[in-house]
Amino acid sequence: MVTMSDVARLAGVSVTTVSHVVNGTRPASAATRQRVLAAIERTGYSPNTIARALARARTQSLGLAIGGLGNPYLSELIAAVEGAATAAGYTLLLGDTRDDPEHEARIVAALVERRVDGLLLAPSGPAPAEHSVPVVLLDRFLDVPLDQVGSENTEPTAELVVHLAALGHTRIGMVSGRRGLATTDERIAGYRLGLERSGLGEPLLEEGGSQRDVAREAAHRLLERGATGLVSGNNFMTIGILRALAERGLRVPEDIALVGFDDFEWADLLAPRLTVIAQPVAEIGARAVELLLSRLEDPAQPPRTERLAATFVHRDSCGCDTGHSPDPRVRPSG
Repeated sequence: MVTMSDVARLAGVSVTTVSHVVNGTRPASAATRQRVLAAIERTGYSPNTIARALARARTQSLGLAIGGLGNPYLSELIAAVEGAATAAGYTLLLGDTRDDPEHEARIVAALVERRVDGLLLAPSGPAPAEHSVPVVLLDRFLDVPLDQVGSENTEPTAELVVHLAALGHTRIGMVSGRRGLATTDERIAGYRLGLERSGLGEPLLEEGGSQRDVAREAAHRLLERGATGLVSGNNFMTIGILRALAERGLRVPEDIALVGFDDFEWADLLAPRLTVIAQPVAEIGARAVELLLSRLEDPAQPPRTERLAATFVHRDSCGCDTGHSPDPRVRPSG
């Protein structure tokens, strides 16, 4: 009896790859697909079509594995994904990865065991393991052949730095996010790019771990290093930075300028109102679901990577006199 292992051996690929080609659960290169099909023809392999049909029966459910559930941005993203999934007739199953690669692997495995039709993942580490269902990455990009969608990170962060430099700041510090996340790396790269474009040499970087209290301590260290302007790597950390400034009795923007990545629902209600980069959260969530459903319908199409434009929202915390009308200058970033 010819088995899938026999086909894999003849084609020079893994059994998993043969399974993906046979069942259409993950794209393969044209050359790999041709080798597998040729091996199937030579061996006469015939998969159990009934078992395959049962395995591919739709459950009308999607899985979402994401960390940082306390972060207002990610909570908004989850709501956007859930809304798009529901509108398409799917139930969303949510798992908290805690932004830990090992725990992420367990969460993903649990969602797959519950037979979700596809998986949306905000990766907390390097390339995710192969799975029997289609996977779409959202918010965080990786160099892998998977569908991915998120916002621009590097150029918008550079724009924040250049803006502070144009206001006369030469000691611009950044509180960066959790180490190892793609968004953290891209925003740090943008910070360095902004310094370079502004002719500023010394980077003032402190890790905020994407946590309020860690960011609070990082802000204190940057102030001790002489920073006069601060860039926050995400909105959860902005809260911690504001606490640090209050503890020192510093006024924004009179004593120190503050800008950040991610908008708040209430950012324009603070005094001063925060200058930020706003991500297209609803669009990211909706597009991620669209990509996944498209992948379910056509597993063989090439992987797609989509970076959506972020928006520079100019308010008061940078030190500019923008008046008191809501968001006097809102423009696409970059």
